[in-house]
Amino acid sequence: MFTVVAILFGGIGAGYFFRKVEILQKVGRPISYTIFLLLFLLGITVGSNDTIVNNLATLGGQALCIALAATLGSVLAAKIVYHFFFKEKPRL
Repeated sequence: MFTVVAILFGGIGAGYFFRKVEILQKVGRPISYTIFLLLFLLGITVGSNDTIVNNLATLGGQALCIALAATLGSVLAAKIVYHFFFKEKPRL
């Protein structure tokens, strides 16, 4: 996991330093297609795993609870950030 995060941050650093390179400005669409392909292949892998498919009802319920909690937490955090940093103060 740390390797993946280190690679991600390495890519962010490289992107920051090479952001003016013209060819890198045009890779957005191919990267999106590559991500779609990777997600599709991940779906094939999950669909072919008997353990996951047989426990989909249990795992799906847990995933729904986690997704709802994460969404609620994000909305709450965004509201707090908006209140403290972006809401205009009343003028006297």
